[in-house]
Amino acid sequence: MEQLKLTDTVETAETAQYIVTKLGAEQYGIDIRYIDNIVRMQHITRVPKVANYLKGVINLRGEVIPVMSIRLKMGLPEDEITKTTRIIILKLEQHGTIGVMVDEVREVVTLSSDSVEKVSYNSKEGVSDFIFGIGKHEGELISLLDLNMVAMEK
Repeated sequence: MEQLKLTDTVETAETAQYIVTKLGAEQYGIDIRYIDNIVRMQHITRVPKVANYLKGVINLRGEVIPVMSIRLKMGLPEDEITKTTRIIILKLEQHGTIGVMVDEVREVVTLSSDSVEKVSYNSKEGVSDFIFGIGKHEGELISLLDLNMVAMEK
């Protein structure tokens, strides 16, 4: 008689952690592996002749870091700076260190690969270009940002 091995039938789903941020009324997830730091809003020095979504640079502990508005990059309305506005410092292999402005940082969530649906539609240069999937967490949907697309220069 053949014995069934339990390990053969149980599949383990991969998990990833995301920081949930808000841009307007929408929630966006940023993979925690790429986050170096989260800082309060501070003075941003403008740099002339750059794309409108590049807000300028900040000096963070002696390092000059470019800061971009994800809102403007995705074609959303201009950022409204409030006491909850944060700059998330990302370290990306292809693009180096960059800061992105978000309206609010909410929480860290762990999503299994089972709870993430890949985005399978194309649009003409829209928000969906910057999203690789939709995560489901406690009845809410979280759009998961494709950081390489966000950081890519156009």
